[in-house]
Amino acid sequence: MPPVIQISRDHNPFATTGVSRDTNGVPYYDDVPATLLDLLAEQVENHPDNEAVVEVGAGRLTYRQLWDRAARVAGGLREAGVAPGDRVAVRHPAGIDWVLAFWGTVLAGGVAVAVNTRSAQPEVEFVLSDSGATVDLAPGAPLPDGPAYVAEGLSRDDTAALFYTSGTTGHPKGVPTTHRAFVTNTENSVRCMGLSRDIGAGLRTLISVPLFHVTGCNSQLLAAMRVGGASVILPALNLDELVATLTAERVSLMVTVPAIYSLMLRHKGFAESDVSGIRWVGYGGAPIAPSLVRSVKAAFPRATVFNGYGMTESASLMTVLPDRDAVEHADSVGYAVPSVDLGVIPSGDDPGVGELVARGANLTAGYWNRPEASSATFADGWLHTGDVVRVDEAGRVHIVDRLKDIINRGGENVSSVEVEAVLLAAPGVADACVLAVPDEVMGEKVGAVLFGGGAPIDVPAVLEHCRGQLADYKVPQYVTVVSDALPRNAGGKLLKAKLRAEVQWGEALR
Repeated sequence: MPPVIQISRDHNPFATTGVSRDTNGVPYYDDVPATLLDLLAEQVENHPDNEAVVEVGAGRLTYRQLWDRAARVAGGLREAGVAPGDRVAVRHPAGIDWVLAFWGTVLAGGVAVAVNTRSAQPEVEFVLSDSGATVDLAPGAPLPDGPAYVAEGLSRDDTAALFYTSGTTGHPKGVPTTHRAFVTNTENSVRCMGLSRDIGAGLRTLISVPLFHVTGCNSQLLAAMRVGGASVILPALNLDELVATLTAERVSLMVTVPAIYSLMLRHKGFAESDVSGIRWVGYGGAPIAPSLVRSVKAAFPRATVFNGYGMTESASLMTVLPDRDAVEHADSVGYAVPSVDLGVIPSGDDPGVGELVARGANLTAGYWNRPEASSATFADGWLHTGDVVRVDEAGRVHIVDRLKDIINRGGENVSSVEVEAVLLAAPGVADACVLAVPDEVMGEKVGAVLFGGGAPIDVPAVLEHCRGQLADYKVPQYVTVVSDALPRNAGGKLLKAKLRAEVQWGEALR
C-alpha cells in the first residue's frame, strides 16, 4: 500500500482529552461506557422519568419504561431461541417499535440487523439470508414478549448490530458494529456538538431521517440517550408534520440532509413556527451551498450549525465542520473527530489530494462474510473510504470526487452498478449505463442511458420492472434512449466520462 500521509491535528478545534492509543496506534476513549447496555442503564438510573422516545402521532416512553419494555422484548426473543450473537432482523418503520426491537435485541445479547424499510422484496430477502437472521421482526407483527431479560457478560468488542451499505459490486454488505463503536460515536457526537453532559431533558432531537441509517440511529437516537435526552421520531418524512413538530415537541436539535432544509425553509408554515428553542442544527450526506447555510443560520438565529461526514463503516461520524467555519468553508466536511485519525494516499504530486483513509475505535474491522471486500477496503489498519479529498492548510477535509461509483440522492447512497444490473434484465434493454444527474434539491438523482440493440425500448415497462426490484429512490428519474451502442474501452468497461459529457437528459420523469 502506498504510504499514508496523516492529517495534522494542529488546528483541529476538537479536544482529544481522555483519548489514548492501543498498541497499533489506534485512538480510543478511556472513560466511556463499555457497552450499549451500560449506556442505557446509566440513564435509567440517573433520569428514569425523562422522556427517552417520542413517536409523533403515537406514544411516549420514559427511560424506565423503555428499559422495562425492551427487557420484555429481550425475554421474548430468548424464548424464541435467540442466543448471544444471533442476528435479529429489525424491519419496523421508524418509531417506538423500532427502538424497542433494537434495544430488545441488544438486551438479549443478539445482533440487531437494521433492514432498509424502503427496500424491494428481493433486497430484503438478500439481507435476511446474508445476515443469517434467526428472527424476523417484520412490520405489522407484534414484538416478542416474555419475562424480562438482560444479558450479562457482554464486552465492548461484541457485535451489537449489522447495518448494510452498498458498494461498488452493487451487493449490500453487512457492517458489524461493536458496542465500543456505538459508544465511541456517541462521545464524538456529544463533544463535537458541544453538548452539556447534564443537559438531560433539555435535549430533544428531531429524527426525520431513517433509523436503519447510522445517522438516525447512532448520531441522533443513541447520542441523545448518552446525555439523557429525548428522541422525537417522525415515522415518515412529511413537511407539514415536520414544521409543526418543531414547536409542538420543543425540539432543540435537528439533523437532516440539505435538501430537506431547502424545502422546509420555503414551506408555508415555517415562518409562523416558533423555532427559538432550537440550539443545534446539523446537516450532511450531500453537498450544501453557502447560500443555504446562510439561510439556515438566519432561520435558526439561536442555533449552532454543523456539518458531519461519515460512513456506515465508521458507525457514523468521522469529521465535523463547526459553526465557525460553516459559511466560509461550506464546501468542507470539517475536521477529524477526536477518536479518528485521518490520512491521505496521494493520487499525484500534491500530498494533500488523494484517497481519504481512516482508523479509530468507532470503525469496523471488516465486512460481514466478505473476506475479499474486507481485504480491499481495510488494509494495514486503515479504512479506505473510496472518497478523493483535498485537505486544506487547517486540516479541513473537502470531498472532491468518489472512487466508488455511488450516486448520492439526498443522502441516500445508490450503487449505479446495482441499478445497471436490474436495467439489463428489463425487457428490451441490451445495454445500460447509470449516471448521477445534478439536482438543486436532492444533490443528485439517478439517470439511465439505455440502448436497445437497434430495437425500440418501452421505457414505462422498464421502469415498472425496476420498481419491482429496487427501492423507490433507486429507480431512475431520468432516462435517455440512444440509437448507438454505449461506449466501452478495450476491457469492456463503460466510458462513463464520455457519456456524462454527451448525454442530454431532458425532463425528469418524476
